[in-house]
Amino acid sequence: MPENTESTSTVDNATQGAPAEPERTFTQAEMDAIIGDRLKRERSKYADYESLKEKAAQFDAAQEATKSDYEKAVEERDALKARLDKLEADKAHADAVAKAASEHGVDAALLARMSGDVDENALFLKQTMAAAPKFGQVPDGGETPPPTVTRESIEAIKDPVERVRARAQHQELFE
Repeated sequence: MPENTESTSTVDNATQGAPAEPERTFTQAEMDAIIGDRLKRERSKYADYESLKEKAAQFDAAQEATKSDYEKAVEERDALKARLDKLEADKAHADAVAKAASEHGVDAALLARMSGDVDENALFLKQTMAAAPKFGQVPDGGETPPPTVTRESIEAIKDPVERVRARAQHQELFE
């Protein structure tokens, strides 16, 4: 296959015939000047950034400060209404507890601690208290006298260590 040598040779001659430009080199001072110029142009694009940032902050502060009195009043009203509703509910519950406690003859403080229907709880307390055993008056104030220890009861202790300890506590029985 014959090659077309004419076309390649003309291209080579054209590039060879033109005088070649020497590659340009830059000194450090020239590079610093070029880079400094580029930085100066870029910084000039954003020169007003700080002033815009300050204006935006002032706008946000002004917008917050100009919140309408109506909106503030509505928020305050809603908070007060919620507080009033809670106080009214607490008062209604306290009244119901007092009424049920007096009707059924139960302790109001105990009834107030229970959750659920107040009348049902009062009836439950009344029935529970009625079913509880009643204890009579004890003449000694409920104190039981200490058990009487005898020499025979000490000698009947099977553990020798306990028996020696009991003898030491009640020496008067062994004199």
